Amino acid sequence: MKTRQLFGLLLFVMVVILLSGAGLLYMIGRQIEEIEDRTIGPVQQINQDMATRVARFLEPTPTIIADPVSIIHEVRSLARLETIQYSVEKVIRADSGREEVKTLFGDKLLFVAHGEVIAGVDMAKLQVDDVVLEGDVVSIRLPDAEVLVTRLDNDKSYVYDRQTGLLVRPDTQLETLARQTAEDEIYQTAIEDGILKQARTNAENFIDRLIRSLGYDEVIFIES
Repeated sequence: MKTRQLFGLLLFVMVVILLSGAGLLYMIGRQIEEIEDRTIGPVQQINQDMATRVARFLEPTPTIIADPVSIIHEVRSLARLETIQYSVEKVIRADSGREEVKTLFGDKLLFVAHGEVIAGVDMAKLQVDDVVLEGDVVSIRLPDAEVLVTRLDNDKSYVYDRQTGLLVRPDTQLETLARQTAEDEIYQTAIEDGILKQARTNAENFIDRLIRSLGYDEVIFIES
């Protein structure tokens, strides 16, 4: 009986010692972490700050400064009456290089162009004797309709496909020529579709309503 009690007491003492040791090790570990935070932490922070400053020095933020001086070359008064707009899509195929060596030196592309053509009448060309007033009748000789704007929409125009030979790089001039051709073709398409005739008709209708709203009974348009 005494042996059994003595054994239990020894076991209890050993458990207490183990628990105490574990607690002591935990406390020692926490103290070490606190010491590291107080000593190594600031050093690490300094290193991080230095690294950030070095990175900013080596790769500075771009600075863009506009020259405060602006030069206006020309100012013109416009009296253009835009009466119609065409939106046109055109596919342009462009290539360079001799046919027999295109595999090595050729360059070809497929360019999809979106553009617009605006036509109307330049009212600044209207002369004093082009307008005749007789009672409630107004006779007008309008300037000829003309294309006022032709331009590509760069946001919608793009190179759909491009193939270059094994020994050449894409020629930037080829795309430039394709764009110029596309603009010319878009202009020609609008002309062939009768944009000038429609621009003239729309201009006459607009001016007719405008003059009649001023109290005149009749508007006569004289052919140029």
